[in-house]
Amino acid sequence: MDVLTAIYLYGDGVLTVKLNGEIDHHSAQVTRGEIDRQILYYKPSEVILDFSRVGFFDSSGLGLIMGRYNRMTELGGVLKIGNPGRNAVRMLKMSGADKLIPIVYTDGQAE
Repeated sequence: MDVLTAIYLYGDGVLTVKLNGEIDHHSAQVTRGEIDRQILYYKPSEVILDFSRVGFFDSSGLGLIMGRYNRMTELGGVLKIGNPGRNAVRMLKMSGADKLIPIVYTDGQAE
């Protein structure tokens, strides 16, 4: 199993979280705390969870996404999912999360 890591980039009110690895119960628990700390520190108007390097995620990953969606909504901001692969798009559509959370492709390629 790949360990989940995150790189945080902030500029112009946008916090980009570049996730790398697999999101399971344990990694989601640790990562959501880290993301929340960054949100509270930067107070961004927008958070992009970049999924371009996420190989796998399950319901724990959906929980991580929806929790950050709720957090950003409470703070008056927006959450977006960036560069999801086909499996991620399928999970987002099956759960209905794609109806609430915009999917963006920052690399210029649509899925």
